[in-house]
Amino acid sequence: MITSNLNRERKVATAMLPGVRVHELRRNVDERGSFAEIFREDWRDLLGEDKVIQSNLSYSYPGVIRAWHRHSRGQIDYLVVLKGTLKLCAYDDSPASPTRGQLSEIVTSGEKLEVVRVPGSYWHGTKTLGNEPSLTVYFLNRLYNAKDPDEERRPWNDPNIVDPRVSQSYDWNKPSHK
Repeated sequence: MITSNLNRERKVATAMLPGVRVHELRRNVDERGSFAEIFREDWRDLLGEDKVIQSNLSYSYPGVIRAWHRHSRGQIDYLVVLKGTLKLCAYDDSPASPTRGQLSEIVTSGEKLEVVRVPGSYWHGTKTLGNEPSLTVYFLNRLYNAKDPDEERRPWNDPNIVDPRVSQSYDWNKPSHK
């Protein structure tokens, strides 16, 4: 389980790429359980001018890595982990970018609700951490077109995606806090 202390530490330890944002969600708890708004169109600090037009649900078994992919036509993903724990990474390899070679690594969980915004131009992916499956709802600002998907893919262990902290290929199996 990821504690809120670890979540605070990871935000300090890993610089965010431009456009990658984490928006903490407020859970309202009472004797019946809890309630949380997980997405609102008036959250301009998170959305900017984006408009969400599709929602998806992803269920992943422990240890599953879903990486790497990116979207070249402007898709932006907004992810909320409802159950389990997820490591989410974004990597910038755009030749003209001032953040070329930088990586953002975020650990988020159903225990500490957050929305994570990932611009689709970054290579990004996830890994389910711990012993339980993850359940993630994610929102998109573009409709998915199965006949012409806005998606490029790379293998999860692509040696060209380099972790700048250690100047080696990104290792999905390395603990996030080390």
